[in-house]
Amino acid sequence: MTQIISSEVLGSLVKQARKSQNLTQTQLAASCGVGVRFIVDLEKGKPTCALDKSLKVAQMLGLKLITDKK
Repeated sequence: MTQIISSEVLGSLVKQARKSQNLTQTQLAASCGVGVRFIVDLEKGKPTCALDKSLKVAQMLGLKLITDKK
């Protein structure tokens, strides 16, 4: 389990998941309904990437974001 403590960590996890599924940035963007530039920025850890789009990409890749707080 990895703690997501920054946009850079999330971006790195997205990139690793995308590559492990043999997807290009273009393919991932198309399947998520976002632009390639968004995927590039997200993977680089750009802190201003839209949360809703970021969550959609993570979900599409099968990444689970879980909190231990209730």
